[in-house]
Amino acid sequence: MSKYLVNNLGTQAYEETWKLQQEYFSAALAAKKEGRSVESKVLYVEHPPVFTLGKSGDKNNILLSEDILGAPVFRIERGGDVTFHGPGQLLIYPIIDLEQFNMSLREYVYNMEEVVIRSIAEFGLKGSRSDGASGVWLDVGTPQERKIAALGVKASRHVTMHGLAFNINTDLSWFQKINPCGFLDKGVTNLAIELNEKQDYKAVCAIVKREFELIFK
Repeated sequence: MSKYLVNNLGTQAYEETWKLQQEYFSAALAAKKEGRSVESKVLYVEHPPVFTLGKSGDKNNILLSEDILGAPVFRIERGGDVTFHGPGQLLIYPIIDLEQFNMSLREYVYNMEEVVIRSIAEFGLKGSRSDGASGVWLDVGTPQERKIAALGVKASRHVTMHGLAFNINTDLSWFQKINPCGFLDKGVTNLAIELNEKQDYKAVCAIVKREFELIFK
């Protein structure tokens, strides 16, 4: 029996999904405080264009004024700086009790990255971790180093929210309007560019979900 419920949200506005996460997160914290079992949940979703800025992120990393940016900006509870979410990008938001998985926060971050590393290996790509930067990267340590998946997490009492953004067919021109994750010297990529053709979004999502279930069990 799975330790969590899966909610496939399809395409949903960021603010709506954010409120849902907050609702589940608050319920999980209340359950832990009262000594009840947490009902862990994992949300899979794709957003219309939106920028999110972590709680300590520098707004100067958004390079255009909001009136010409072309998408809303939300300052949220996760760590990290600014990033973009939009069509062709898979978001995974686990609201889970890490104690149910016997997992530390550090192990959780590692395992979330591992989901993408194993998924892109199916396509012959070698994903890696980069020192001092969360997420999944290609060609680490070279001038071509670039991020294919971003990770931002909030955790309290071993309960998580926010999560992973994996670029499948994402329009990368949006990232030119920001310093992604606050970096000035690192690039961003997507699976379509790396494989030289647009990908079957649903088929890629199925691979990612399979790998998530194999790791988080």
